[in-house]
Amino acid sequence: MSNADWQGKHVTVAGLGVSGIPAARVLHGLGAVVTVVNDGDDERSRAQAAELEAQGITVRLGDGDTLPESTELIVTAPGWKPGKPLFAAAAEAGVPVWGDVELAWRLRGRDGREPAPWLAVTGTNGKTTTVRMLASILEAAGLRTAAVGNIGVSLLDAVAGEQTYDVLAVELSSYQLHWAPSLRAHSAAVLNLAPDHLDWHGSMEAYTADKGRIYEGNQVACVYNAADPATEDLVREADVEEGCRAIGFTLGTPGPSQLGVVDGILVDRAFVANRQKQAQELAEVADVNPPAPHNIANALAAAALARAFGVEPAAVRDGLRAFRPDPHRIEHVADVDGVAYVDDSKATNTHAAEASLAAYDPIVWIAGGLAKGATFDELVTGCAKRLRGVVLMGADRALIREALARHAPEVPVVDLDRTDTGAMSEAVREAARLARPGDTVLMAPACASMDMFVNYNKRGEAFADAVRARAAESA
Repeated sequence: MSNADWQGKHVTVAGLGVSGIPAARVLHGLGAVVTVVNDGDDERSRAQAAELEAQGITVRLGDGDTLPESTELIVTAPGWKPGKPLFAAAAEAGVPVWGDVELAWRLRGRDGREPAPWLAVTGTNGKTTTVRMLASILEAAGLRTAAVGNIGVSLLDAVAGEQTYDVLAVELSSYQLHWAPSLRAHSAAVLNLAPDHLDWHGSMEAYTADKGRIYEGNQVACVYNAADPATEDLVREADVEEGCRAIGFTLGTPGPSQLGVVDGILVDRAFVANRQKQAQELAEVADVNPPAPHNIANALAAAALARAFGVEPAAVRDGLRAFRPDPHRIEHVADVDGVAYVDDSKATNTHAAEASLAAYDPIVWIAGGLAKGATFDELVTGCAKRLRGVVLMGADRALIREALARHAPEVPVVDLDRTDTGAMSEAVREAARLARPGDTVLMAPACASMDMFVNYNKRGEAFADAVRARAAESA
């Protein structure tokens, strides 16, 4: 869409926040008549509204369900559920609803510049790490790039700002994909699929379908997880451009059109001259930080997308070596009395915790929080043999305790009957009591944090502080 298409267009932006405010400003700058509607009417919302109103943008607080008159388009924050009355009113009036990703996609190249291709990543877990790995690889190849979407540079800023890019590494959530019907990536990856956000999507089928939107119209490669057949099924169902290939990644020996691992080496049998007989060495497992199995899978997915874009093998290696993971993602905090303490506070669901637990043995596991409707029998069954002991905390800890009683009755369990933030120090003390030299104390809660902490970052910081305090006592 050109700048002229927006002049005088009446656009309603649904939601203040990290996506709504940039969308309102960009649209206003393009000449649109912008009204922002927001459910909340608290002090923070009022301050945000005042800033937008000073720029000539209308804001309606405490009224996120009523469709403003003359609305021709809604641009919604990704978290707003499809069942809101605002969207029902829009459907009845024939008003389209876009997300911020759809808006960014439509704004590409409006100033005459060649739009940067998108290499897109989704999945239940591992998105941020994979996108940041991908950006590191692209940078090592000498390309102008940015990690965008849910992380890094705002996606709208990336397409509407002054900076130009050769290619973008884009993280996309299921929410964002739901509201992005026109997205057509150069290449895309679905890392894994497990039940999550079902309260928003309504069912696993709807959640999976929204994830699968990322493959629609792919030009070069649809990257899937060979260990997760549901991701390959999505590739089969996608309507892609002619010549687009299905590229798998595996922690085992790769077949043709796959990337995988052979004798500690990440290898490519997809983007080589003779994939039936040849394989290209990309990097060593030791180049992946940290070299946990699920993180190696992330690295292979990032490498597949980079190779689809034509990146040379040496840049894959150099990019992985340069990459440093974000905090609270299987982050080694300290060794105390021969016991390793690892912070994976980002493991906010059972699928993420399962991957983290598979990386260590034996483990004293710190778990619990808000279960978000999850069940824990399958998780406990899979990790039971690795557990030295378990320390439980948080509002829904009983669900994990009951699963442990059913499937790992011999494992010692400490149940902390408290949900205050100070419980973390006690949890670390109890975990240290259960642990032996050579063990790993792993905080992979398998639950959300909001019962006790503002977010998973604060939970991880509390764990790290408690571990460092213990290290100081032990010194």
